[in-house]
Amino acid sequence: MPKRVKPTGEENEQESVPCKQAKEELPNTLSVLNFDSPRSFFESLIAPIKVETFFQEFWEQKPLLIQRDDPSLAAYYQSLFSLSDLRSLCSQGLYYGRDVNVCRCIGGKKKVLNKDGKAQFLQLRKDFDQKRATIQFHQPQRFKDELWRIQEKLECYFGSLVGSNVYMTPAGSQGLPPHYDDVEVFILQLEGRKRWRLYSPTVPLAREYSVEPEERIGTPTHDFLLKPGDLLYFPRGTIHQAETPSGLAHSIHLTISTYQNNSWGDYLLDSISGLVFDIAKEDVALRTGMPRRMLMNVETPADVTRKLSGFLRTLADQLEGRKELLSSDMKKDFVMHRLPPFCVGSGAESMNPGGKLPRLNSIVRLQFKDHIVLTVGPDQNQSDEAQQKMVYIYHSLKNERQTHMMGKEVETEIYGLRFPLSYVDALKQIWCGSPVRVKDLKLGTDEEKENLAVSLWTECLVQVL
Repeated sequence: MPKRVKPTGEENEQESVPCKQAKEELPNTLSVLNFDSPRSFFESLIAPIKVETFFQEFWEQKPLLIQRDDPSLAAYYQSLFSLSDLRSLCSQGLYYGRDVNVCRCIGGKKKVLNKDGKAQFLQLRKDFDQKRATIQFHQPQRFKDELWRIQEKLECYFGSLVGSNVYMTPAGSQGLPPHYDDVEVFILQLEGRKRWRLYSPTVPLAREYSVEPEERIGTPTHDFLLKPGDLLYFPRGTIHQAETPSGLAHSIHLTISTYQNNSWGDYLLDSISGLVFDIAKEDVALRTGMPRRMLMNVETPADVTRKLSGFLRTLADQLEGRKELLSSDMKKDFVMHRLPPFCVGSGAESMNPGGKLPRLNSIVRLQFKDHIVLTVGPDQNQSDEAQQKMVYIYHSLKNERQTHMMGKEVETEIYGLRFPLSYVDALKQIWCGSPVRVKDLKLGTDEEKENLAVSLWTECLVQVL
């Protein structure tokens, strides 16, 4: 019998079956972006730029400014967050540091003006008006349904976590000094106007903040003035600063960021241990002992380096043609910490199976494919060396939106199922997305076929047609 996974530390896109939504008055401007699928949403977000053009010419390469004189789009952006939203959220309990930061750039340095404990709107507004401070609000998608809707689609599209921050800045003020980030950044201008200055050289595909940006700043290469409805993209490592010009109203912009720790290097670190685990079972050379006292050497001897180089070449040769790599943490980390499917006014408790229980003659189809990962790994319940492989299915259907992108110190749980490796072909039948009759699943017995369908249905991963 399959078992539930206990909590632990470019496929074809398939439109997820939407959740039942509570009745709610939503802005008429919602039609300006296309939420039919992750791809259609991203296409509408960067229109009129074509998706292919964006990834060929701009992604990880250079900034892109998209200016659009579209009143409906500007009104939609303005509906995403405002100072009145901050007022109502403060009444729900926001805290300095965790939820909001108050800061201002003075003399080229960031000055943090946070108080202790709960944030009160009147104090925030006082610092905003009198000290000309910027209010930074962390991860507004935890509270604003439409931002949840946007970022959930982007997480499906990029296959990576997507975070956001709102910056509210008074006229004639600047919140942060020139700096760079280790994420790909999309800026949506919500209210007012903001001047963005981008510098050269960049810190190519930045990963760490090991070099002070001030030491690398050259001359500005781009100077953009954004108005509501405009979108600015720049790659990670781009040194930038933003200010609200004097003589204008305050400005509000939203940063949406993605692709943190999502590089080839990260994937190698994640998968290489599983590859070594697999190949060492077949290659005796990888199981022979290291030279005596090697771990006590200050420097690595040349013959050891040559030996390791040979092992790496063996791994590279063995890697060719493999269809499955054992993923250690990246898949689980993504699924565990991402947003659940968008359901207005609903939480994880709304994810309950509905409709008929699947039987042998039932036809089932995968749903929420963009929120599920399937991976093969060693049996986590076995402690001996002869671990058997299992098929793991992890999903984000029951994740808590309120903890999204709030740090790994927040207690989270991973949801899913595990099956014997013999179930993998049947699962791949379902994963293709086409309807399949339960009795046609590639399993040995009718009992196994029905148990598989019921297990997936119980987790809301398939629907009965």
